[in-house]
Amino acid sequence: MGRCTECGNWNSFVEELAPEDEGAKKGFAARLSAVSTGSASGAITSGQANRALPLSQIDTDESGRLETGMIGLDEVLGGGLMPGSVILIAGDPGVGKSTLLMQVAKNLSRSHQILYITGEESAAQVSLRAGRLGVTSDNVLVAAEQNVVNAAEMMLASDSAVCVVDSIQSVYHPEIASAAGSVSQVREGTQLLIHAAKRKNIATILVGHVTKEGTIAGPRVLEHMVDVVLQFEGDRTRQLRILRAVKNRFGSTAELAIFSMSEEGLSEVDNPSALFLGDRLSKVGQKQAPSGTAVIAGGEGSRSLLLEVQALTVATPNPSPRRVVNGWDYNRLLQLVAVLEKRAGLHLARLDVYVNIVGGLDFSDPAGDLGIALAIATSFLDRSIDPGLVAVGEVGLTGEIRPVLNLGQRLKEASRLGFKKALVPQASLPLNNIPKGMEVIGVDNISEALHKAIPNLGSGSRSGSSSASSSASSSSSSSGSGYGAKKNSEKTLANSQEISPKLEDESILTL
Repeated sequence: MGRCTECGNWNSFVEELAPEDEGAKKGFAARLSAVSTGSASGAITSGQANRALPLSQIDTDESGRLETGMIGLDEVLGGGLMPGSVILIAGDPGVGKSTLLMQVAKNLSRSHQILYITGEESAAQVSLRAGRLGVTSDNVLVAAEQNVVNAAEMMLASDSAVCVVDSIQSVYHPEIASAAGSVSQVREGTQLLIHAAKRKNIATILVGHVTKEGTIAGPRVLEHMVDVVLQFEGDRTRQLRILRAVKNRFGSTAELAIFSMSEEGLSEVDNPSALFLGDRLSKVGQKQAPSGTAVIAGGEGSRSLLLEVQALTVATPNPSPRRVVNGWDYNRLLQLVAVLEKRAGLHLARLDVYVNIVGGLDFSDPAGDLGIALAIATSFLDRSIDPGLVAVGEVGLTGEIRPVLNLGQRLKEASRLGFKKALVPQASLPLNNIPKGMEVIGVDNISEALHKAIPNLGSGSRSGSSSASSSASSSSSSSGSGYGAKKNSEKTLANSQEISPKLEDESILTL
């Protein structure tokens, strides 16, 4: 309209925004307002919440963290539960998420009130599980509620220090038409719970489902909305459980906690390296270990883990050899096999290569390259290394052994478990904190590492080359020890010739 119908003037209309009343609000604004005004007794007023403060006047005291009573869990969280934080813990069904949180509630209930909201179970089921775990405190309040609006109002009306919502995929908002667990339900339900947690300064733990691929179910924005994302891993057929942080606004994401599941619940493993190594520790001090095995040292946050790696190389009739790995990166295995082929002269192109990290732990530290390379090489050569040797180092594409972080900490853990030798990058030497009684051997490249780790490798290879042209009578007239060494060399050379008939007449390792 260009002309006013009242006064007759042209171009006299001015646009003004009319104030929106409470009844006209739509969508999330209306739902959030309804929760905020429903039972917000003791909550922060809007004026206080919106007032900006200088950095020097903002309270950053971390002494108010709540210790969960589990040292490993506190380390993963960065020192305990931060009041007002929202934590998402996800894992496979049956891995023990609810058990872990009930044990946390048991420990915290000695001095704090805990609100446990369950959307998947009845209150009676939660009470039965609490009884099995020995939770008898009246400070643990249980509510079977799937309406997220009611759950948020419970948080605003309570004096609880910690709230557990099990699970975020099971609660729903009554004003959203989609089913519980959908993208919109999870997003808005999480936002309401975060709003209540920040207003009442309640440490809130949300239990999340995972997909068949192992990722957290729901929208990816869920991980961005919360403060901490924890991944609870483990095989239901095994007792071992691993808790690691994927995201942490209050601490490091490099820490992990290892638990053992039993009838009494979850108990933290005090010596995880001994658990992962198993009977490998019983071989320390013996003359030799089985071929195709080695011990690697990985760094996980403030602790070091020693793991046994096993490798197997076998001839295959298939035109395309297989590369199978459990607990390690597949592409890194392909890279390491290529380096051994090119830089160390191990002819693996026509062999199936299998690598397994014993214990079921997913290992991603590049410091394990050297130990895995030793395991593959000893399996190919049918030789063994010293059972008391631990290998630490990253292998580059040119065959060089690159330095790693926290080498002293790894060697200290190895020495504590009885290992007497360590194969490390030469670039990391000298070390100021070498454990007493440990022999540290520095190497520059993969070929040097193989010769120093595998006894008599150089002489064995040379005798193997010469034995191919020697007569049978000369072999039979050898002494007992020389005969055995020569037989091993002939066996190694025969295996290599069977694998690759077109190989030239050279030693197995090319330096």
